[in-house]
Amino acid sequence: MADDIVLYEVDDKVGIITLNRPDKLNAISHELQHALTEAFAKADVDPATSVVLLRAEGRSFCAGYDIGAKPEPGVPDWRGNPTTAHAHLAPQLEFEMAPWLMRKPVIASVQGHVLGGGCELVMLCDMTIAADNATFGEPEVRFSAVGPAIVMPMIIGYKKARELLYFGDQIDAQEAQRLGMVNRVVPVGQLREASLKFAKRLSLISPEALYATKRAVNRVADAAGFRTALYAGLDVCGPLYATTTELGARFREIAQTEGVPAAVRWRSAQFKE
Repeated sequence: MADDIVLYEVDDKVGIITLNRPDKLNAISHELQHALTEAFAKADVDPATSVVLLRAEGRSFCAGYDIGAKPEPGVPDWRGNPTTAHAHLAPQLEFEMAPWLMRKPVIASVQGHVLGGGCELVMLCDMTIAADNATFGEPEVRFSAVGPAIVMPMIIGYKKARELLYFGDQIDAQEAQRLGMVNRVVPVGQLREASLKFAKRLSLISPEALYATKRAVNRVADAAGFRTALYAGLDVCGPLYATTTELGARFREIAQTEGVPAAVRWRSAQFKE
């Protein structure tokens, strides 16, 4: 249905998953996280396909987790202590790792904002095609938060990852490609066609060969500590969410009284050159 928050369709041997919350820049709400998890599982076992293409409707791929969503009535604040904070973030890490754990290769097709949890999700996909208007970053640190998947150092190296994670700065598609976060950059008007063509070309490879190659690459990465590093990052950073910081408290205050966009503008204005 057109109003589903996540769409799934098949084009030849390509299973296409589409984020469909464009009015919220495809921010990851609880509902979207659940629907996308189900879509990943469906695409991975679909016998008609051998490649998965992840894309999004609207001007942005994903602006990160929906920090403006209202908490469920009667549910205690998960920031109350380190244990509840860790328990809240652990499913987010599992969710973001879904493309990494799938049997089939997952190609991300991104435009506009690719931020926070959206950026982490894309880095855990096998390959990425980006529109020339895409911007990548993890701005959470500016609000005294850290994403649940500290994957960037393994993708682009420690020096540049430290700079981006410490400052929360964003980079454009060309810089992301130079750093190895992106495979190809195409004009935004050609993104959908180019990424589908790329996925269909990959689908010419036998499913068995794709599965074996992905498994081999992942096994090597895991032997080097890839997944252990992600879980270690979660263990270390989770308690931060239960810590009251001056900047974090002020950010949440503005978000509650004036809205998240106002809070983001307040913090971003301090980083103007």
